[in-house]
Amino acid sequence: MSGNEPLSSIHAKASLIKLLVLDVDGVLTDGKLFFDHQGNEYKSFHAQDGHGIKLLRQTGVEVAVISGRRSAAVTLRMNSLGISHVYQGHEDKRAAFQELLTSLQLSPEQVAYVGDDLLDLPIMTRAGLAIAVHDAVDTVKQRAHWQTSRCGGQGAVREACDLIMNAQGHYDAIVNAYLT
Repeated sequence: MSGNEPLSSIHAKASLIKLLVLDVDGVLTDGKLFFDHQGNEYKSFHAQDGHGIKLLRQTGVEVAVISGRRSAAVTLRMNSLGISHVYQGHEDKRAAFQELLTSLQLSPEQVAYVGDDLLDLPIMTRAGLAIAVHDAVDTVKQRAHWQTSRCGGQGAVREACDLIMNAQGHYDAIVNAYLT
């Protein structure tokens, strides 16, 4: 894998995707962790990422989250987006990934994974389309098929959603629906 694959190869991989799997910290968020004096955790999610997820799901592509940490904020956000495949507290993400493949009856080639750090590599190296956010660690970028131009928590997930929708021929119809 290399982050320098030609766009035609990336589109070919993206055209097969039936499931987009996302890491949370550093992908859906900017990776910063905020805690108040009572230990409550706060996260910031980008609205464009959420809208991209909703649009992608409307095209029939499932979305799942696998996170190494547990967070009530993630549960709330995923519920608001209608994402039912949420795995939290999985530092070793392989079991959750295999469970998704089995339950959705998919092959790894039908899965795109967006990550930013070393915990994501076991899944990225198996997924049909491995995507690194712009501010991912170098080792992850080197092993990704494609890299977003935006950082995690700043619209990177929206870029991944748009890439898949474009490759599958849905994006223009979605834009046109907003124009008419």
